[in-house]
Amino acid sequence: MINALTIDVEDYFHVTAFERQIRPDEWDTYPLRVENNTMRILDMLDEFALRATFFVLGWVAERLPALVKEIHRRGHEIACHGYGHQLIYRLSPQEFREDVSKAKKILENICGEQVKGYRAPSYSITTKSLWALDVLVEEGFSYDSSIFPITHDIYGIPGGKRFPHEISTHAGKIQEFPISTFPLIVGGWQSQLPIAGGGYLRLIPAELVGRAIKSINSKEKQPVIVYFHPWELDPQQPRIKAGLKSRFRHYLNLERMELKVRHLLDNFHFSSAQEVLNQVQAR
Repeated sequence: MINALTIDVEDYFHVTAFERQIRPDEWDTYPLRVENNTMRILDMLDEFALRATFFVLGWVAERLPALVKEIHRRGHEIACHGYGHQLIYRLSPQEFREDVSKAKKILENICGEQVKGYRAPSYSITTKSLWALDVLVEEGFSYDSSIFPITHDIYGIPGGKRFPHEISTHAGKIQEFPISTFPLIVGGWQSQLPIAGGGYLRLIPAELVGRAIKSINSKEKQPVIVYFHPWELDPQQPRIKAGLKSRFRHYLNLERMELKVRHLLDNFHFSSAQEVLNQVQAR
C-alpha cells in the first residue's frame, strides 16, 4: 500500500495560531526560515528515495521562486496552499477565488506545469465553506485535500468520509483526499483519532500512529495521507508571545518531530498525493 506524503510549505509566522499576534502586513518583517527547513526536508526525502506533494503558500513562492523550482527539480509534486493563508470561511467566494487564482498562477509560472492539487489553510473547508469546492473546480483544480473528518474549534467536518472519494459540485467533479483519521470506540462512544501528522504526530507516540496506519492499510485496504510543516522540524525558530493554547499547539515537541517523521518514512511506503489518487482510481 502506497500512502501520500504531503508538506505544507509555510513559515512559522503564517500559522493561524498566531494570527492575533502577527498581521499579514507584518510578515515581511520576520526572518524567513522556510527555505532552509524545506531544503532539509528535500534532503531527507532524497535519503529515503521518496517523492511527496508540497502544498506551497503563494506568498512563499513569490519570495522564494528558486525553492519551488528546486522542489520540482527533485521530482516532487507542486500543489497549492492558497496565497495569504486566510481561513476560507472568513472570505467571500470572490475573495477566495482571487487568493487561489493568484497562488495557482504564481506556482504554474515557476514550475512550468499545471497545478492540480489544493489544500486550504488550516483545513478551513468546512460545512460553512463547501462552496469553495465549486471555485476550485472552476479554477482548474482536479483534487482537494482540505477536509478533516473530526471535531475541532478551527476546522473539521465531523462524520465526513475518511478516504479518497469524488465530490460533485455545481461546477463539476473534484477528487477529495481527506486528512486521515483512525476510528476509536471507548465504552460505546465512537470518535476519530487524528493520525495524519502535524501537531497530532508531535503529541501522539510515533509507534501508535504507525499501528493506526498499518491497520488502515491492511484491514481497511485504504491509503492514508500524512502531513507536516517545515517549521515543525525547526525547534530553534523564534518564539512568538501568544496565549497558552496557541503556544501549546505550535511548540509542543518540536525537538522530537524529525525523529517521528523519520520513523514513518522508514516503515511505510509513500508517494505524492496525485500518485496515490491515480492508484485509487485505477482499482
